[in-house]
Amino acid sequence: MERQLERGEVNGGCEKPPLLKLLDYAGSYKALTVVGCALSAVHAALVVAPLVLVWFVLSRFVEVAPFWGEAEDVLGFAVAAAALAALGVAVYFGALMCTHIAAFRTANNMRKAALRHLAKVPLGYFSTHPSGETRRIIDGCAGQTENVLAHKFPDFVGALVTPIAFFAVMFVFDFWMGLACLVPVLVSAICMWKIMGGGSSDENSNYLTFVRNYQTALNKMNAAATEYVRGMPAIKIFQQTANSFKAFRDSVIEYRDMAHGYSKFCEGPQIVQIVAINATFAVLVPVAILLAAHAGSFSLLFSNFLFYAVFSALTTSMMTKILYASEALAMAQDAVSRFEIILSEPTMRFPAESAARRPGRFGVEFDRVSFSYPGSSSKAVDDLSMSIPEGATVALVGPSGGGKTTIASLVPRFWDQDAGTITIGGVDTRQMAQKDLMDTVSFVFQNTKLFAASLLDNVRFSKPDATREDVERALRAARCEDIVAKCPFGLNTEIGPKGVSLSGGECQRVALARAILKDAPIVVLDEATAFADPENESLIQEALSKLTRGKTVLMIAHRLSTVVDADLICVVEAGKIAESGTHRDLLELGGTYSGMWSECQRGLSWKIGERGGYAA
Repeated sequence: MERQLERGEVNGGCEKPPLLKLLDYAGSYKALTVVGCALSAVHAALVVAPLVLVWFVLSRFVEVAPFWGEAEDVLGFAVAAAALAALGVAVYFGALMCTHIAAFRTANNMRKAALRHLAKVPLGYFSTHPSGETRRIIDGCAGQTENVLAHKFPDFVGALVTPIAFFAVMFVFDFWMGLACLVPVLVSAICMWKIMGGGSSDENSNYLTFVRNYQTALNKMNAAATEYVRGMPAIKIFQQTANSFKAFRDSVIEYRDMAHGYSKFCEGPQIVQIVAINATFAVLVPVAILLAAHAGSFSLLFSNFLFYAVFSALTTSMMTKILYASEALAMAQDAVSRFEIILSEPTMRFPAESAARRPGRFGVEFDRVSFSYPGSSSKAVDDLSMSIPEGATVALVGPSGGGKTTIASLVPRFWDQDAGTITIGGVDTRQMAQKDLMDTVSFVFQNTKLFAASLLDNVRFSKPDATREDVERALRAARCEDIVAKCPFGLNTEIGPKGVSLSGGECQRVALARAILKDAPIVVLDEATAFADPENESLIQEALSKLTRGKTVLMIAHRLSTVVDADLICVVEAGKIAESGTHRDLLELGGTYSGMWSECQRGLSWKIGERGGYAA
């Protein structure tokens, strides 16, 4: 049977450009983004209008110079220019209000969409994707797009409308001066096109490719730095500072070389662009001098010159806005693309409440089950069949990487099998509601996760409606009396960096208390005593005996001494069961398990020799 997974799709599976997908996340606030961009466009037109009125003021003064008092309509034009400028500020404020509100809602919707989707992905996803990386994508990308929608997007729209108003006005008063102002704009536009990779066949010269490579290199450098800091104690102990620093150094150099290479590529066009856009006045003056020789009215020519001199400042602002807005939009496009990767992760299907089935018994059956991890061509579990009778304890042993943990993780549907069926009490686990399946199976792993919360909340996490007395009984059953005793505020003591710190074995006992409180009929144990010291191991074994009493148990163990009393021991190799039987049966068989037992006994008999060596 095919794995019951469906691709997470946004917008009904319709493929859209990243920026349009970003607007879709705005939901009902998408209209605010459109209104904000429209107001920004109006503001761009209003920015040009006062300059035209200023020209009328200048022309009136030039006509009557030096008799300034005879200038007509100057006050009216000045008041109109001030009013339009004030209106432009008000319109721009309204535009930013609209886009800010929409941006905040969009970022919030993106985070919610990611969390809703992650709630549906297989639980195994979280073991193959670092939580820090996932958090950075969700929070970082949403935050990045928030800035784009709030500021850069309306600025970009305004910057695109400005040239329309620019060209509408440019040739109204003097064609040749308008043409002179256009030359630096065209040179600047060509340079920007070149910077963005226009006309280049090399995909690495494309700006979007650079942004993607930049973010990837930055993430690699941050990950290497985090790993280096986390491993500092081991680095110091083993005096491996130089070697360990190499990975971090290589990531920094890779980031440096990538950024430096693109900077060198942009250096020439950027210099020309900056010089050109700020050199409008240098082009305008020679043109004005040439026109002066043939001007019918010098006063009109001079007033036109003053207008274009002031107007040239607008071109600098316009092109700068377009450049920086284009950069921000490219960053947002990359952020949305990375965010979409999470939403494209396959999700698990569960039946509707009315169609879900509940098992009446709790034996577990594997029938010709096969499974491969996403992206892998090899099978982690290969045509495996196995039966765990209700109330029985079955242990999985074997070499590391053989598939033991994978087999155990298929029972609570951390992953779904590619082929075959897994049933609980005769009911296919894929036909069970998610809540029913989670209520049916408890699992305790070697890597225990406790939250930065009170001891009470950590245990009650498995059963939120449990009373305080229920939690206390579970803690006693898990032999956590000494843990409670060292907590200054009892069950209300916070666990973690700001509260009481627990050892690995103590954390494991708290996790067992959580499982005991849940009281599920099926228990999956993955090397629950792996990181415990001898004292904690003894207490954990006592807690396990209480947790598993009367339950269907599937346990994974590397210490064979913990499984000798199991009802059935299965030796797993390369995703298959190589041997199965009781401890005595497998020893008599003389196969893999017998060899593992011999090695185990030999290890227990080792002792330190008289001269510091090891002897059997």
